[in-house]
Amino acid sequence: MNGTAIENFICVIYNVSFMNCTWHVSRTVPGDTQYFLYWKSSQKEDFIGCQNYVKDNWGRHTGCRFQNVTIEDKRAYFLVNGSGQNIQSYENRIYLYKIEKLTPPLNVTVNCTGLSHSCEIKWQPPRTSHVKRDTCFKYQVVIEKKVDPEKGIKDTSKMETNITGNSYIFDSFSAERRYSIKIRATDNGCLVSKNWGEWSTPVEFGGEQLMSTSSYLLLLVSGLAASVVFFLCAVNIYLKTVPARVLQPKDPFHEIAPMNFQVYFPSICPKFVVNEDPLQFQRYDLSDREMCISKEFFSFFFFFFFFPSVGVLKEEFHMKIILLVFLFHSKIFVI
Repeated sequence: MNGTAIENFICVIYNVSFMNCTWHVSRTVPGDTQYFLYWKSSQKEDFIGCQNYVKDNWGRHTGCRFQNVTIEDKRAYFLVNGSGQNIQSYENRIYLYKIEKLTPPLNVTVNCTGLSHSCEIKWQPPRTSHVKRDTCFKYQVVIEKKVDPEKGIKDTSKMETNITGNSYIFDSFSAERRYSIKIRATDNGCLVSKNWGEWSTPVEFGGEQLMSTSSYLLLLVSGLAASVVFFLCAVNIYLKTVPARVLQPKDPFHEIAPMNFQVYFPSICPKFVVNEDPLQFQRYDLSDREMCISKEFFSFFFFFFFFPSVGVLKEEFHMKIILLVFLFHSKIFVI
């Protein structure tokens, strides 16, 4: 009889290989009428009966669950029969890829740079059993500014954009704001459902993330400064424990060549030069030598440790080393 077949038959494939089919029982059939679902993925195959029915409060079949479903570019056949006589059968042919609910894009990552006020967002395509090319998908990216009561930020805004490819540059980034991003996929001209897939889990970025990065940099610089101070202290202790050598005047009566000598470290401390007159030998003070060498070492390590990052960023690190050696041998350091 017409009007006794099931109504609103819908099938959905989710999580790559699971399929749910549901329907409504006709209002014109007796209350004890039961329905049975059969299906096959191609015309050449035999029908397979449902093994996992979904039932309503009266025990009638209103749906079926399938596992290990493989999507192909062929039409699947569905048949629903009713028990008893004069119950109309329901038949339908469906392309399985059209009823697939795409999984969320995978491995969504965000890498922000506070100096350039931009973030690079990357992800991987959703999982499917029949599509292998990344170009078969296009994506909808939604970035939302979060509310931050602590910073007095009460307004929220949302930005939506549709793109192809597996990356996106967000160039409206503010380090003081907190953001949330989610992505979903759909068809881009292949055998993929034209319906939007599931949203990815929201990923938050900005705000606290950048502050923690700055803290790490501050800790690194502090540790480096402490290392330099420790080295300078070790040099001072060494100089205090090692007695200064005093050069003895040469005998002017037995020396053939004229005499002209200097104290140790003439290139580092040119101020402390012994009188050229051998008969008026002058001893320099040890504290003066310590002060001179300490300043030289401090100038050298301050220049080398605290400024190489600038040279690296500008690709001039080797030029900076050459300049450092030149300044050292030219005695330009302030003493």
